[in-house]
Amino acid sequence: MTDIKESVGTMLGLLAGYVGHRTVATGLRTGLVAALADGGPATPDQLAQRTNLDPFYTFAWCRAAYGAGVCDRDGDVYALAPNLKTVLLDDTSPAYVGGVFKVLEQPEIFDRFEASLASGERLWWDGCSPEFIAAVGGTGRPFYRRLVPDGLARIPGLADKLDRGCRVLDTACGSGHGLVMLAQAYPNADVSGVDGDAHSVDVACDTLAAAGLKDRVKVWDSPLEKLTVTEPYDVVINNISMHECRDIDAVARNVKAALKPGGVFVISDFPFADDDDGLRTAPGRVMSGIQIFEAQIDDQLLPRRVYDELLTRHGFTDLGFASITPMHALTWGYA
Repeated sequence: MTDIKESVGTMLGLLAGYVGHRTVATGLRTGLVAALADGGPATPDQLAQRTNLDPFYTFAWCRAAYGAGVCDRDGDVYALAPNLKTVLLDDTSPAYVGGVFKVLEQPEIFDRFEASLASGERLWWDGCSPEFIAAVGGTGRPFYRRLVPDGLARIPGLADKLDRGCRVLDTACGSGHGLVMLAQAYPNADVSGVDGDAHSVDVACDTLAAAGLKDRVKVWDSPLEKLTVTEPYDVVINNISMHECRDIDAVARNVKAALKPGGVFVISDFPFADDDDGLRTAPGRVMSGIQIFEAQIDDQLLPRRVYDELLTRHGFTDLGFASITPMHALTWGYA
């Protein structure tokens, strides 16, 4: 039986985690983390000068950042802890998690959830702020960076097929950054994208134009539950969006119809915890927070095994899976 001291300790751990989260998020928004990363170690006064912030408040932030493990300290000189320049600031790195801090502080997560807890009023992406959309986009890119090319290379024979050139469809392509990565990684491939949100398609077109790929990559607007194609594909990819589909069975049927015989469907998604122990791990707890938003758009993250069951149900064969990180897994099957 848990005694009261253990219960208090558990709650203090939650409070400490909240303080650490807010310390990191504040440091990211105000430039304190970037100033330490770019300018090197500094006293609080020197850091305040770099960022044009109040010296006493900066001192308080430095103490909190040290306590959270964000900074190391030598006397009164603070330095960003090893690897955190990459982990918190480099949004081109597969290890980047800085965007998650920004997402979890957006009002669409906990504030709106609490306000709508009695009514159960649902939300959709077109009701979210541009800031929220941008923050989510920032968290999605590392999933693509882990997927392209290293994750796809884990699927037997797929890297060679992509290098030689084949037809690739990125479903729920969002802001188009994944399309850019696919087109650049596989210059011989014919890459297309589809998304059910018209605003995202417009953003994707702008992203492709900025990358010089507007004439090479086609993007169109369609819910995946109504997906049809005029010419079949060799590879269909869905990155961190399959759990948001209103009818995953309809999507699986449509994807299979969109694939050539022997074509592969790759699902890249959060592997939500499938048991109580998993829920209490750090990744499980973070994903439980993401579920707060997912509930508002009327869905939930799914355990990875659900995708095995889905693909089997719709006649996909030679299924496989790979764990990329504790919060990122691939599942695939062949038409």
